[in-house]
Amino acid sequence: MNFAAIAQMLFLLAVANGAPVLAKRLIGERFAWPVDGHSRFSDGRSIFGSSKTFRGLATSLLATVAAAELIGLSGGDGALIATLAMLGDLLSSFIKRRRGAAPSDQMLGLDQIPEALLPALFAPPAITLSFADVVAVVGLFFVAELAGSRLLYALNIKDRPY
Repeated sequence: MNFAAIAQMLFLLAVANGAPVLAKRLIGERFAWPVDGHSRFSDGRSIFGSSKTFRGLATSLLATVAAAELIGLSGGDGALIATLAMLGDLLSSFIKRRRGAAPSDQMLGLDQIPEALLPALFAPPAITLSFADVVAVVGLFFVAELAGSRLLYALNIKDRPY
């Protein structure tokens, strides 16, 4: 196992997924324009939901680019990881809306796996992950995200403990 690559990926995933949460807490609802523009899918439900915003996408991208450079990777590597993490998050939201779940409702697994799996599977060449490393990244992210969400809720940073 490539423990250094696993640690880099987990750090960048934490930044990519944590930056939107912190941005919401710091600047409130400013710039919280929904990615789907409040549009509806053919089933009459929202495409992603109001909690998926351009503010979140932008802060994820900017913070992950900076974090990548901080640990010696390129900004492009950070941009790729943030983009894939946010695509995974949007995919989760799309599926949750099709299943009738409200924005920010928890669906264990669906809320954690895609946003870690996509970046791990398509990691930039600078982060070499084997299949076992990908499994480790997804598993560790799953556990860390559950624990981290509860901690951020206790610290009054997140609105919900999941």
